[in-house]
Amino acid sequence: MILATGANGMLGSYFPDDAVLKTDLPEMDVTDLECVREMLHRHRPTHVLHLAAWTDVDGAESNVEACYRTNVIGTLHVASVAKEIGAVLTYISTTQVFSGDKEGPYTEFDAVDPVNTYGASKAEGERIVREICDRHYIFRAGWMLGGGLKDHKFVGKMFDLMKTRDHLMAVDDKIGSPTYAKELAAGILSHIKTGLFGTYHMVNGGGVCSRHAMALEIARVLGRSDVVIDPVSSDRFPLPARRGANESASNYKLDLMRRNPMSSWKEALADYVRGELIASRR
Repeated sequence: MILATGANGMLGSYFPDDAVLKTDLPEMDVTDLECVREMLHRHRPTHVLHLAAWTDVDGAESNVEACYRTNVIGTLHVASVAKEIGAVLTYISTTQVFSGDKEGPYTEFDAVDPVNTYGASKAEGERIVREICDRHYIFRAGWMLGGGLKDHKFVGKMFDLMKTRDHLMAVDDKIGSPTYAKELAAGILSHIKTGLFGTYHMVNGGGVCSRHAMALEIARVLGRSDVVIDPVSSDRFPLPARRGANESASNYKLDLMRRNPMSSWKEALADYVRGELIASRR
């Protein structure tokens, strides 16, 4: 049996209920060791899927202690109890564990060097998982998209703005790798059956892109050729947390293994916009 922490979030919603026992607050508080111990010992899963995390990148800068309590101490608790019951542990991480200074996409063999609190907390979570659990998977995702009606991230915002505006702006001086949460969930469920433990990147392919390129693709999918989207510098939208210029990654190990399940980012984005945002009549 697979038990997931933090399953009420975006990624958790894409795991099928018949394959994963989903837990979240208040019954599963990963910052409470005894709560984690009681839950895992009661259900005794063979696999723990650790999704619970502080994911507010900008909020982390003013809530460092809360971010570290969830992402570091929470991961310490889950990893320690997973080891107690002999369960495999899967941990979800991010390309923000890197500095963002590299010229091309990051691979699993590049050294981590985070530049913000969130990235540092996730990098420490990775270290804890490797140190405690011999049998583990770590999957790093990029710019996550998904959520449908609950989507308040970049794609959801652009989708909503294009309903009423014909002139928009989007940042073009930072690049990343979109990651469709639906494909990520399916890819994780498939790969954790292999027993090929380790750290993997699992992002959509087809090259890297900027937020501006994503906005142009959303307009194309919507048939909004009349929308003008100006490319602007990230200085136009100052944020509390520092971001590297390059948050992109390649699924290098999965490609070498011929096990890469992810589609191109344009295909994934079109699938999401048509299959979830338009279909939901958002």
